[in-house]
Amino acid sequence: MDGVRLLAAGEQGLVVEFGDTISAEINFRVHQTARKLTELMGDRIIEVVPTYRSFLVYFNPLLISRQELSTNVEKILAEVKNAQRGKSVAKVVKIPVCYDAEFGPDLAFVAEHNGLSVQEVIDIHTSTPYLVYMIGFTPGFPYLGGMSERIATPRLEKPRTKIPAGSVGIAGSQTGFYPIESPGGWRLIGRTPVKAFMPGQAKPFLFEAGDYLQFQSVTRDEYAAIEQAVAEGRYVPEVADLAVGGDEA
Repeated sequence: MDGVRLLAAGEQGLVVEFGDTISAEINFRVHQTARKLTELMGDRIIEVVPTYRSFLVYFNPLLISRQELSTNVEKILAEVKNAQRGKSVAKVVKIPVCYDAEFGPDLAFVAEHNGLSVQEVIDIHTSTPYLVYMIGFTPGFPYLGGMSERIATPRLEKPRTKIPAGSVGIAGSQTGFYPIESPGGWRLIGRTPVKAFMPGQAKPFLFEAGDYLQFQSVTRDEYAAIEQAVAEGRYVPEVADLAVGGDEA
């Protein structure tokens, strides 16, 4: 595939890099190629880690050489080079968010920065499903694409040292939320009581790269009720289907 680079990463790593832009189409190619490689290589590879526009392959050098791995990657790239993204159905996980000032200390700044009211920011932020391009930084942290430029806002000049779990933020043209307490420099606009990372469960992650998330505004009372249900193990996230692919950019 034109523009794809294969780069060595230590003794057991190979990076497959798709261009230098971020788009849903490139991200689709990343996951398509990574999936086919995983199916083909089996236990010869240890792990595949996708990002916006690349993936890193950790391989077992006792079972496969870097050259053999690179040859197989090139074969897969040739196979998928002209493949068109067909229409499919993706999972959309609904994420309830309380946008009260208590949970969104930067919401007023985001509104002022963009010449909008607070309610307009909330309406825009909840208006569309966001593609999960990748998961990283902390376990379950979703890097989401598709946020409107109307609410794009620069990061904090000085990151916070402690951000509560569930905090929803904006950084530039990206949005996402913090699954666990951590430092961070994103502008906080709300909080969700939903847990994206549940280490004690068979399926520890609520979603994966390629899924979609859509934020839903809830009141403080609704937030408290959901938080209680989550704590008691009674909460079941709302999941819907979304038709994607075809002419989608």
